[in-house]
Amino acid sequence: MPEGHTIHRLALDHRSRFEGAPVRASSPQGKFADGAALVDGQVMTTAEAHGKHLFLGFGPPRTSDELRSRGYPHRWIHVHLGLFGKLGFGAAPAPPPTDTVRLRLANPSAYADLRGPTTCALITEDEKHAIHDRLGPDPLRPGDDGTRAWQRISRSRTTIAALLLDQKIIAGVGNVYRAEVLFRHGIDPYRPGRDLARGEWDAIWADLVFLMAEGVRHNRIDTVRPEHLPEAMGRPPRVDDHGGEVYVYRRDRQGCHICGAEIRTAGLAARNLFWCPGCQPSTGG
Repeated sequence: MPEGHTIHRLALDHRSRFEGAPVRASSPQGKFADGAALVDGQVMTTAEAHGKHLFLGFGPPRTSDELRSRGYPHRWIHVHLGLFGKLGFGAAPAPPPTDTVRLRLANPSAYADLRGPTTCALITEDEKHAIHDRLGPDPLRPGDDGTRAWQRISRSRTTIAALLLDQKIIAGVGNVYRAEVLFRHGIDPYRPGRDLARGEWDAIWADLVFLMAEGVRHNRIDTVRPEHLPEAMGRPPRVDDHGGEVYVYRRDRQGCHICGAEIRTAGLAARNLFWCPGCQPSTGG
């Protein structure tokens, strides 16, 4: 499942290609035909992300400050890619769509095809607010900070590794960022949230803000500090279809770049957890 930086990048990609002009919308697959018909020919006014949720806003042309003050866009396409969804872009002219395309957006210069999402629905402003309300703060959303997440983490007996994947607590963090940020701060993934110090949490949040913003900028996840990159350490670069240089993610049974201990893996919160027992020592009794 894509992590939050990917969804924020998709929002940027939509804005750069479609914002501020009428967009043709269709559903070659047919499953979103009614929704596509309602926004077909309307202006895409914005695109934004919250965690792993993408929102594409549509409304009448914004011709004045008065229109903006009345709350446009008045319709949103809500997309959650889930495990199998894909969203790709291309330059016009768009080729004939396949029957797997749930939603195609197109204008004279570009097109976007959405396939296999868990969610593709036309929602109102109130329904959009309800989605935001059930999500935790997002390290990539302006104005969000880690305080609300800390209020829940600091009272929880649940492991910090599980809490980081709970989208109601913090939105957008997935399996890669979970493993990597805990490694970067030497945190035992099995430590209960309530045993974390506030300073430790603030450092984790700040690091997520930095790492995920870099993920948006480079369109991939890189978590290794400059002094541990292959060229600095004289080691081979990582070869993995995930891409990017990482410390522990999907490196089970390999040696830690820093201490040499064997990276471990175990199931936690329905996902594979990766950590280094040398750099992230257990704090349990």
